[in-house]
Amino acid sequence: MPRRYVKPMKLPDLPEHLISDPAQLAGCLDHLAKSPVIGFDTEFVGEDAYRPELCLIQIATAEQLFVIDPFNVGPLGDFWNLLLDPKRKTVLHAGREDIRMCYFQAGKPPADVFDVQVASGLIGLTYPIGYAGLVSDLLGQRMTKGETLTDWRRRPLLPAQVRYAFDDVRYLLPAWKKLTDRLKRLKRTEWATEEFENSVRKAIGDEEAAAEKWRKVKGIGGLDRRGLAVAREVFAWREQFAERVNRPPRQLLRDDILAEIARRCPTKVEDLSAYRGMPQKEIERILEAVRRAKDLTLENCPEAEARDNDPPHVVLMANLLGVVLTDWCTRNKLAANLVASGSDLKAVVRSHVFRDPTPDVPLTRGWRAVNILTELQAILRGETAIRIENARAAAPLGFLPIAPESDEEAKLPLPNTPSD
Repeated sequence: MPRRYVKPMKLPDLPEHLISDPAQLAGCLDHLAKSPVIGFDTEFVGEDAYRPELCLIQIATAEQLFVIDPFNVGPLGDFWNLLLDPKRKTVLHAGREDIRMCYFQAGKPPADVFDVQVASGLIGLTYPIGYAGLVSDLLGQRMTKGETLTDWRRRPLLPAQVRYAFDDVRYLLPAWKKLTDRLKRLKRTEWATEEFENSVRKAIGDEEAAAEKWRKVKGIGGLDRRGLAVAREVFAWREQFAERVNRPPRQLLRDDILAEIARRCPTKVEDLSAYRGMPQKEIERILEAVRRAKDLTLENCPEAEARDNDPPHVVLMANLLGVVLTDWCTRNKLAANLVASGSDLKAVVRSHVFRDPTPDVPLTRGWRAVNILTELQAILRGETAIRIENARAAAPLGFLPIAPESDEEAKLPLPNTPSD
């Protein structure tokens, strides 16, 4: 579907400052301290380190734009503290890595986050939407994204790199203003706040989710419980080792080798030394991890994840709910894939079919549960009928409430269903 035309929004021509020494940074921080809302972005390199290396900080206020070179300006503690102030709003686009950068540098995430990508989904724009697409669809402005593969560690910065860096925050505050107005008009400000808070929690790492990261290791799917325990312990060693030497974990020990260790449960140095790519100085620590796993009782070993093997009628009903959800979201200016995933819908259907408790998935929490889940559950309970109401409309479905069946009607066989 072609994008609809959006009249270009007139933007102010803001002064631009490249901050490359401590004196310039002090002046920048004085200005930021007076700004209740700032746009924030970072450039970093993360391919060859456990934690990404910060290479640039970009900031926008209503009056000025800043690009800060962290290699030359001295300590940045005072800058990060500005983001931690709950009286200051930090506006980002798809801000997971920027939130994490603040968390790594200051020990806390920004206090009050507004993510323009998430907010776009809450007013019915595409989700997830790239920054250039958002700027075009929301502000009618065109921007280029020509430096996405730049090695931001290299100095001096080229003029094209500096231009790119300024553009990455130039549109954040105008987008924030327009999105805020639409969220208020749709009465979704609280929805947005809930989403931003969830995004921050996910960015800095929910403990339970972090504990289960080992399950994403390739090649461990067929292991028994003891093998899974070994995989979990060796994975934990690999994470600690990677953080200690500041290297990507998979560069230190590949997933296929980790899976093979879990499969064989080696007990001797010679058993590991033969593997290519094995960090020889860490072999004893790996063996210790294997021994910890082997000392566990079977009850304390992790179970294999249940495979998604739903019966056809569960899949059918989940697909039906997906159609209903898409129609509802189109009608109500909301991105359906921001509301619920296919696995969320299947979980809700399973709980209905098998009379299990309501599952704990995003669809069953917060604003989704209050505004959308009830609509879907009414379909599952047979309290709402669906029909094609307007085949030419973007949201073609119509929904009709159904009166409860009488006891006699409930006993009648369904059409085309043989009675006992």
